[in-house]
Amino acid sequence: MAGDGTFATWAPDQRADPISLVGTTYTGEELDLADWRGDVVVVNFWYAACPPCRAEAPDLKAIHTDYTPQGVKMLGINPRDDVGTAQAFERSFEVPYPSLHDQDARGVAAFEGLVPLQAMPSTVVLDRQGRVAARVLGQIDPTILRGLIDDTLAEEA
Repeated sequence: MAGDGTFATWAPDQRADPISLVGTTYTGEELDLADWRGDVVVVNFWYAACPPCRAEAPDLKAIHTDYTPQGVKMLGINPRDDVGTAQAFERSFEVPYPSLHDQDARGVAAFEGLVPLQAMPSTVVLDRQGRVAARVLGQIDPTILRGLIDDTLAEEA
């Protein structure tokens, strides 16, 4: 089941603690979200057979291209697919950013209470301190996601 594209934002004084997450990418590298503190981070939950995940992949790639020079990092989290299936998706859609192979659902657990597990895809914008600033349930509207990223980038560090 996918979300309906609705989004929510949290003011800086309403945000919970920074998200803690360490995982392994599909290329076998260990990635620790704490290493990205100081940057705005866009986290996208996806899986290969999800039609809206496939539909939004080109938009996410374009956002990555446009925002990387501004210091925005992107990370996928895939709690469903095996390595081969996920890597085939990443090749097909030329995904330029890493995804965590979240077979043990650590990534899902880290966002518990913010990202309903049944809503795939879901996209979360983390502020420079690693706290959830915004969330989109379901396929992104690229204009809305760009606005959420811009708003988070504009905040005081």
